[in-house]
Parts: sequence; C-alpha cells; structure tokens
Amino acid sequence: MEKTISGIMNYIRENGIRMVDFKMVDINGQYRHVTIPAENFSEETMKSGIGFDASNYGYAVVEKSDMVFIPDPETATVDPFCTVPTLSMTGNAMIIDTPANRPLPQYPRNIIKAAVEEMKKSGVADTMLILPEFEFYLFDNVSWNVGGNYIGSAVDAKQSYWNSAEDGLGVIVPKQKNYHIAKPFDVSYECRSEMCMLMKDAGIEINYHHPEVAASGQFEIEPQLGEVVHMADATMMIKYIIHNTALKYGKTATFMPKPVYGEAGSGMHVHMLLMKDGKPVFSDDNGYAHLSETAHYFMGGLLKHIASLCAITNPSTNSFKRLVPGFEAPVTVGYATSNRSAVIRIPAYAKSPDKRRFELRNPDATCNPYFCYAAILMAGLDGVKNKIDPHANGWGPYDVNLYTLPEEEKAKLKGLPTNLDQALDALEADHDYLTAGGVFPELLIKNFIKAKRAETSEIAKIPHPAEFEKYYNL
Repeated sequence: MEKTISGIMNYIRENGIRMVDFKMVDINGQYRHVTIPAENFSEETMKSGIGFDASNYGYAVVEKSDMVFIPDPETATVDPFCTVPTLSMTGNAMIIDTPANRPLPQYPRNIIKAAVEEMKKSGVADTMLILPEFEFYLFDNVSWNVGGNYIGSAVDAKQSYWNSAEDGLGVIVPKQKNYHIAKPFDVSYECRSEMCMLMKDAGIEINYHHPEVAASGQFEIEPQLGEVVHMADATMMIKYIIHNTALKYGKTATFMPKPVYGEAGSGMHVHMLLMKDGKPVFSDDNGYAHLSETAHYFMGGLLKHIASLCAITNPSTNSFKRLVPGFEAPVTVGYATSNRSAVIRIPAYAKSPDKRRFELRNPDATCNPYFCYAAILMAGLDGVKNKIDPHANGWGPYDVNLYTLPEEEKAKLKGLPTNLDQALDALEADHDYLTAGGVFPELLIKNFIKAKRAETSEIAKIPHPAEFEKYYNL
C-alpha cells in the first residue's frame, strides 16, 4: 500500500475495503476508535479529520473540548480482527482554530513528536531508536469481583504447576521454570507465532518470541529497533494484536506487571540509542562498556530523574508489586553491564557500534507508551545538557549481583519508589525536565497526577484478601 492520501484512496477502491477505522489514544494509553463507511471516506477526511470530545479521553483542556483527529497515512494498515474489511489508521489530535488547526499539546502522539523536535534542536542527535521488550501472561481463564460480600480474583493456565493433580497428561511446568521451555509444555506457541506474523503484516519487524520465566503462562515478544515515534505507534498495535489474537485462541492476555503471586512479573524493558547524521552517538571503543560520554550523560539523566520517571513508566499500583527483589526485576538506582538487578543494564552482546546501547528495565506496559518514551528521551537529554555523570554521582557501574550483597552494603544503595504515591510525589517535585521546550504541558502533568492520586486513594480503601488471612481472627 502506498502510504499517501491518494495511495490509500486507491487501496480502498481496489481491495474491497468497506470500513475505515480511526484509532485514538486516551490519557491512560488505551485505544479508543471511531469507524466510518469507506464510501464516506475522502481526501477531505484526511485533511479535516474526525471530531471527538477530548474531555472524555481524560484530557483537561483550557480550550473547548471539541477536537479533531487527523489520521496519519503512514500508519494505515488492514485490521486483521474485523470480519468486515477495515482499514485502520492512527494520527494526531488538533485544536479547532482559525485560520488553521493546531496540535493539542496534551495528546500523546503530539508529545512524543515534540520530544523528538526538542532532541533535534539540542543538536545531540536527530534520531532515537528504541526496542521495547513485551512481557505478558496468557491465561485460559480470568475472573475478578470487588463487592461488598466478595473481593477476589482468579486466574488459570492449564500448564501451570498448580494443576498437577488434575491435568491428566502430565504437561505441567514447575513454578518459575518456564523460561524457553519447548513443546509440549509450550502450549501457546502457534498463538504467539500468529501474533508475530500479524505484527509483521502491520509493518512491525520482530526479533523473536519465547516463553518467559513464570510457569503460569508468561511469554515475551521482542520487536526490532525502530524510530521512537514509529515504535510508540507500534507499541499500541503490538498490545492490540496480542489481546485480540489471544481471544481468537480462547485465551486472555494481560500486561499487568504482577498478576500472579510468587511468579515473575512482566516488564517492558526499553533499549535505546541515538543517531546523528546516520552515525551512532552512544558508541565509543574506549568508553566503559564501549559507550560514549554522551551515552553516560544520557544514563545520568535517567538515573537522576528515575523516581519521577516511575510515575510515567510504571503508572499503576500493581507496577510496584513487580519492582521487588528476587524476580530479576530492577530495584536499585544504578547501571552496569549484563546485570539485571540495576535499573539500567548494558547488554554485552550489542557489540557493533550501530547497536551499542543500554536498556531501562523498570518500565512496564501499563504505561502510555507515548508519554513513557517521551519522558525517557527528555530525562536523557537533560542529563546530556547538564553533563550528569552517573559514575561521579555514585550510581555505578555495579558489576556485582546487587540482590546478594550483604545487608550493610545494600543499605548504601538508592532504591526505586516502592509505591505509586511515592513516584507521584517525585513527579510533583521533579518535572522541569519534562516541561522543557513545552514538550509536556504543565496542565497535563497536574491532571495526570490528580487522576493517579484518585486511583491510589480508591484502591487503598478496598480490603485485600490477604488482610483476612493476617487479621481476621485477631
């Protein structure tokens, strides 16, 4: 398909497309959509857009809340989950103005594009490449209820260790022993292969998929490095494909960071590197782990702002049930090579100059990916601008297993926030790096914090089943 307005019009006519779907993103990073019959789609639609109410998407706007969504032809793809032939596009939200519309500053896709422009203006780089790793669970059943007389949840994966007395065929995975396990224990192989093929059809190149550690149905799909705006769009599409393909196979997918007690949590580690004029910015044969001074300053910015970043990269109360010792999740503010206990890990296998990079290990896929990637970029740019040296600040390198340090040594380390309220406190106190250049509007940050405070307050009032075990008979 030619990704131009005329090319899309031709594709619709020549391929029997009956509906055109516009996928928009709310403040939480979830798709909303509006669909029109293909015969009502025109070049004028691509230019003038589709109206929507921004307040219903969670955006507090000073202007009137009526906005227009302008589809981006570069994102056009056929939706494989629609029985009626449907062409899908995402795009940008605009404020209705005269003589011309202008971007809605709070809209996620506009924010990541603004962050990229800020990077270009800085002169540090002209391209950011990222690779997010998608960890998720596939369950055969899930149920939950929060009511006056019953509070609880239940999940099931037929290959899980807890079904050993009932399975009947012995196809059971021991607890925490699922990593790279093969058939017959890898019961969702075909499902995940189809997910990857659909991603490729949508223009998302995939490195691999495999079972992850948790025996209760945890898996990973890893795409290839891609330009940051494209990968923010791809993140939304990858989650969409995983959820819908799972349902096709009679399963349910979740990106909850910690859906199963006692098993590994699911993160979304973000690998990153910068390019300028086609050359790698982060590579230096003489630097620690072959990374340049700019790369170290970029890491310094991430580590300096990591507590406030957590409010954006880990924006659920469940996120912090994953960020605990013992499950390969990062808990320490620091960096190192091939060390999964530090929040920044430098992969030793990325040896060629154009692949030298590091990964931020704390994010998870409950985030709004546009906000997440933009915030990471802005924190890193702040580090470069202010020459924040991670080694001089005592953040490493930690080339030891931080989980097994003696307690007196662990006490010297700085940790990540332990709950969402702490992260929100940090974001309230530290967000100037986000508002630099007008990338994140102050109003959006205040509205985001207000919405998340309401979530934490609501959840704090709900009795937990474990509290009955601890306190019922006291």
